[in-house]
Amino acid sequence: MTIHTNEALVPRAFNHIGLTVPDIDRAIAWYGAVFGFQLIYRRTIERRPEVPEVGEIFGQRFEKAYQAHLVTANGVGLELFQFIVPAVEARDETFTYWRPGVFHLCFTDPDLEGLAGRIVANGGKQRTKVWTFLPGRPYQLVYCEDCFGNVIEGFSHSYAEVFSNMPGWHGAEQ
Repeated sequence: MTIHTNEALVPRAFNHIGLTVPDIDRAIAWYGAVFGFQLIYRRTIERRPEVPEVGEIFGQRFEKAYQAHLVTANGVGLELFQFIVPAVEARDETFTYWRPGVFHLCFTDPDLEGLAGRIVANGGKQRTKVWTFLPGRPYQLVYCEDCFGNVIEGFSHSYAEVFSNMPGWHGAEQ
């Protein structure tokens, strides 16, 4: 496979991520209580002739879902879906990192102990202890799960701060 690049291309902003949950009300409350995300829009979406894009996006099985849009501190969206028909099915395993697709969401919080505590206090799970990684640097991470089993990583510093200007890094795999 050949990947074509454009050296002049400006990096694009991350807009939002969509997350399927079995209980949208609980998810809105959970992400608000744990991360302070704000609900900015909510609706029911259904297969109807006047909204043909719904059938194209979700396929033939889709009939109805609840949708909510939450916003983070830096304006990135968290789009929640609770599918009604077909209904949301629980996964056998929550941490399927070996399969293609998103296996975790990461949020920045300078107090990872406090973040993990809020996650657990609100029905989530702490998967790992708080780790300091990258020798000689103050950067920490923790892996947790929301109350539905979606894997959440907490980073103590911004992504750009952690991975920019790494010793020996020149854009090539080390």
